[in-house]
Amino acid sequence: MFERDKKSIISLLFAWNETVLPQILPALLLVVIISTAFSSLIYFGIVKISTFPTISFSIFGVILSIFLGFKNTACYDRWWEARKLWGLLIASSRHILRETLLLPQSYRKLVINYLILFNSILRYRLRNTALNRELLATYNFLSESDIKILLEQKNAPQFILEKIQRVLITALKEQTITDIIYNQINSHITDLGNVQAGCDRIKDAPLPYSYSVLLHRAVYCFCFILPFSLETTLGIGTPFLVGLIAYLFLGLDALSTQLEEPFSLNINGLPLDKIVSNIESELTTDLSN
Repeated sequence: MFERDKKSIISLLFAWNETVLPQILPALLLVVIISTAFSSLIYFGIVKISTFPTISFSIFGVILSIFLGFKNTACYDRWWEARKLWGLLIASSRHILRETLLLPQSYRKLVINYLILFNSILRYRLRNTALNRELLATYNFLSESDIKILLEQKNAPQFILEKIQRVLITALKEQTITDIIYNQINSHITDLGNVQAGCDRIKDAPLPYSYSVLLHRAVYCFCFILPFSLETTLGIGTPFLVGLIAYLFLGLDALSTQLEEPFSLNINGLPLDKIVSNIESELTTDLSN
């Protein structure tokens, strides 16, 4: 995900890397070329066609706009929910960091290390990145046996939460914390589990594939037949308006596709690497103090 500068109007108008334009540019150029060639043939009298009924294209465009709006709203809701879930993860991590001050230092250090590992591994899980020994070896507190056990887990983040739970239960049995403190910390562990469940639901349940394919095809069909509707009205100026309309429809279609996958590495995906890095920095800094 890119860092965006929204202070300059000029930078917004001419932005490139931060937009969907590079993705839709081939299709957009093809539409403009077709429109230009068709308009030129009509303008110079090489080809003559009868007037096309614009009302049919207008109805098609309105219906397509409505369904495209529905798709963009649904995809943005997925992106926004994912953002809120990771916001809850940040808040819960900070709550645990403060409230584990009541634990013995050895237990607290273990819980914080497991918490760092949970955040990192959850990111890999949501991006469908398989865990390997090299990734886990960067965490110095993990032994070879720990790494081996983690690699065997089907749901590694859940397994880590169970490890945190066991540490808290041990501290409770040893009466180093009261049941009130245990329940208070455990409520935030539960929040972490709910975050993972919500993120898994978003990752594993995208929009219906047939709906996305149908709308995608409709957008491209509309853009490619648009020149045949506008040429009789606009003449040689058809390519300019066709290019603008095609940019809007193709861009919205591409944008919704990116927002549908909030955990991906596309330009509109959530900055999970940065979030995980910030959380890890806060946790490790506190442990070193």
